[in-house]
Amino acid sequence: MSVTLGKTDFIDDPAALEENLPGRQIEAVERYGKFMLLRLSQSAGADASLLVHLGMTGRLAPNAAAQPMEKHTHVCLALDDGRELRYTDARRFGRMAYLTGAALEKELKEFGADPLEVSEEEFAERIRTRRARIKALLLDQSVLRGVGNIYADESLWRAKIHPARLGASLTRAQASTLWRVLQEILKSAIAKRGSSISDFLDADGEPGEYQQSHKAYGREGKDCHRCGAKIRRAIVAGRSSYFCAKCQPAPRERKIVPPKKGTKRRRPRGTSMK
Repeated sequence: MSVTLGKTDFIDDPAALEENLPGRQIEAVERYGKFMLLRLSQSAGADASLLVHLGMTGRLAPNAAAQPMEKHTHVCLALDDGRELRYTDARRFGRMAYLTGAALEKELKEFGADPLEVSEEEFAERIRTRRARIKALLLDQSVLRGVGNIYADESLWRAKIHPARLGASLTRAQASTLWRVLQEILKSAIAKRGSSISDFLDADGEPGEYQQSHKAYGREGKDCHRCGAKIRRAIVAGRSSYFCAKCQPAPRERKIVPPKKGTKRRRPRGTSMK
């Protein structure tokens, strides 16, 4: 495997790729959250991997060496079977890193549980012990690795949970329902090759089909498939969130009114003065 690099602002250490990838074999390709992990043959007895995040518009796919290079191709790995593994990305919001040994182990430890492998009990523990918005928790890669904006909204709609609810406010039954529907939606989306909202293509160059199954995401102003009310959009956890205001009632938050100046704070019952 030889390496040719274009723009490298999304690569942690471009020199590490040029120095360490030639001659190495790709022994396995794994999904690790939103990352692809290319496990490489060992060097000096240490495990090594190429960690790849596609960002919003990236694509990593094999091509015939004779095939013309697409615009915005920034990494080209020549394989020993005559093909080239090419990384293309117009916006370069992704990430690529060569990691080995302790650095690789440390990187992977920062990720949360895999949503397709996490048990119902662990899922509830990760969600119900945190006072953060449930939408934020689903997107937090240190809590669950691999859940994106689309599938967070779709899962919350299916579970009838408002995206602004606090994780700690969910009942055990609600957490159980969310765990179940999240897995169902992710499995269905994988089978349909994901959601092609704009220009997404899979590794075979084919668009996804799951966008045809969306019940909430991107449907602002349209009728809810369940109750007929209008789908609304709001910013939750810094991201556009689509939900049904009727099926997914907003949380009731207690308003704390500060005392007026000159008034004494009332002492809670059962307390004593020191």
